[in-house]
Amino acid sequence: MKRLIVILGVLGASLSSIFVRLSTAPSLILVLYRVGMATLLLAPVVFVRHREELRRLNAGEVGLCLASGGALGLHFATYFESLRFTSIAASVVLVDTEVLFVAIISILLFRKKLGKQAWLAIFLALGGSAIIAMADTAGSGTDALRGDLLALCGAFFVAVYTMIGSVCRRSVSTNVYTFLVYLAASFTVLVIAVVGGQPITGYGSVNYLTGLGMAVFCTLMGHSVFSWCLKYLPPAFVSTAKLLEPLFASIMGLILFGEVPGVLTVAGGLIIIFAVILYSRVEE
Repeated sequence: MKRLIVILGVLGASLSSIFVRLSTAPSLILVLYRVGMATLLLAPVVFVRHREELRRLNAGEVGLCLASGGALGLHFATYFESLRFTSIAASVVLVDTEVLFVAIISILLFRKKLGKQAWLAIFLALGGSAIIAMADTAGSGTDALRGDLLALCGAFFVAVYTMIGSVCRRSVSTNVYTFLVYLAASFTVLVIAVVGGQPITGYGSVNYLTGLGMAVFCTLMGHSVFSWCLKYLPPAFVSTAKLLEPLFASIMGLILFGEVPGVLTVAGGLIIIFAVILYSRVEE
């Protein structure tokens, strides 16, 4: 049953790209609406059921949760922006290279030793990303390449979020952790928007509705499910299950917007998915 819940969580998270396509507000504003509404929806639960836990948190735990949230806000901002320039299939599959960025960060910061299969997975993912980039450059020019690079930035930021979050979840419950994370993500994108001179309101009701949809389906029923299930299921299964997201998103993109991925994009995507599965199995 828990594994089915994870799959449903992946389906919810995959709706994110569809909501972004339907919206008209700038990416930062959409992120603000998404995580801001998720924070408001979680607040009553946290303050009623987890009030004592909030009081017991020390400064280090709160700081790590807020840092994780800042990284999540930057992940959403770069991922949403990438969808303005490249296809749903390319963006989602590149964002899902998260686990390989975790490996690279672990090598650079913590001197982690990787085996031959893990290195093979990293190089395969890099090769798959290069194929997608070449396909996008040939088909749509520099704008699509910009979208691919933004998606990879999104993968890097979500890797940082995951690594910090794995430490937080040792002592902080799912509801409290996700509440603090979404609160910090909201504050991060709000500051960036205000400093950049972007208005917070005035974008029409469609953007409030898509923000609410992302808050409920993609955030509370998607990302929060991933945080919850890490306590009960192997991380390798969760990472592998999340690779269904490009499939779900691409199918919906095809049905709703007529986006047909090119042959090279599909080939590069399959190589990346294989690479992530390979790395996840090695690390299991």
